[in-house]
Amino acid sequence: MGCLNRLELAGESVRAAVEALTVAAPHWVADVLDVPGWSRRYDTRIDTWRMPSSATKRDQLALTYARDGFALLSAVYDPRSEPWLRELPAVQTLRTVLLQNYTRTTARGGREVVARRARTEEGGDGLPPGHLRIASPYDLDTRWSAKRDTFWNGFKLHVSESCTDAPEKERTAPNLITNVATTASTVPDTKALDGIHQQLQRRGLLPGEHYLDSGYPSADLIVKSRQAYGIALITPVLLDQSRQARENAGFQADAFTIDFKYQQVTCPQGRASSSWSPCTQHGYPMIVVAFTKPTCGPCPVRELCTTSRRGFRQLTLNPRPLTEALRTARAEQADRDWQDAYALRAGVEGTIHQALTVTDSRRARYRGLAKTHLEHVHSAVALNLMGLIRLNAWWNGKPLDRRHTSHLARLELSLAA
Repeated sequence: MGCLNRLELAGESVRAAVEALTVAAPHWVADVLDVPGWSRRYDTRIDTWRMPSSATKRDQLALTYARDGFALLSAVYDPRSEPWLRELPAVQTLRTVLLQNYTRTTARGGREVVARRARTEEGGDGLPPGHLRIASPYDLDTRWSAKRDTFWNGFKLHVSESCTDAPEKERTAPNLITNVATTASTVPDTKALDGIHQQLQRRGLLPGEHYLDSGYPSADLIVKSRQAYGIALITPVLLDQSRQARENAGFQADAFTIDFKYQQVTCPQGRASSSWSPCTQHGYPMIVVAFTKPTCGPCPVRELCTTSRRGFRQLTLNPRPLTEALRTARAEQADRDWQDAYALRAGVEGTIHQALTVTDSRRARYRGLAKTHLEHVHSAVALNLMGLIRLNAWWNGKPLDRRHTSHLARLELSLAA
């Protein structure tokens, strides 16, 4: 599917550039291009007709698009062409798309060789990172992204809503959407959370407790949210990912006692660690703690602790505030009372469903991140007005009838009247 999208992107980028040039400089296009031949390939949008089923033919078509694109750019950048032609946005977009998806080299004899970017020796696909890769010649802000079994081209919408566990008749205000954030689809949820808190803070709407799904929290955010904003994150945190925890057998990391003051860890058998090594992993400060082989080797329960070929146990820890926050959160989320309290978050799923079904938020009507965010804000306002209408009906003793009535049943009632 990814290759097919790249194929359509290349062809449509060429078509968009040709269309822009034809509008801006029709006489120039007529002079440098075989208009009938190009018209047969680019008279309609590339995604409106079926691509070849054969992989070989798709590869050939991809190279045809690339050669056409490079030929078009060569003509635009020819010294005899007007300099302003190369400044057209569609031309600049085509240049970037070709650079990201193809290579162009010179073989022996001066022959030009165009090829699709292929896998590298390191295992990559040869393409730029997803957050830099253009996904549409018409909207340079959109990005392809995937979440579990969902694959889409666009943005992410983050919805914040007020909530209460009070019975409906005791509520003094309806649950309202307090913030919407629109980000690139490649931005992880953990990277979006601090910006959401900043937006809520600017409007004086910071909650004391923020109920989140499991995609948002991290040890760092749990600590930072409390310190910087006074917010307690009520959210499932990532559980221990060690082999012992995954198999639910043996001594998990929580079974070890950590003494940060003296930089030492004690195992469940009362043996002390031999090394405490601060380091940086993936850009984050971490601590690697190791026991020795002479300590772990004769231990009668060693198989419950480690099966490492090295013969000793090793732990990787976050700095103290993060480790303590994670341990506390993991202990809390195992409690039944915490699980009952977390059920309060389920209400926002209904609001998200309304956003999808009532305002069709899954489909952007505009191009660009800024305009799409404005659309999301308008959708939130509409949903809030729906909530106020429901509350007004309840306050006046006329609750809305939420049952579905068919058009035929309505006609029957009107005839009976």
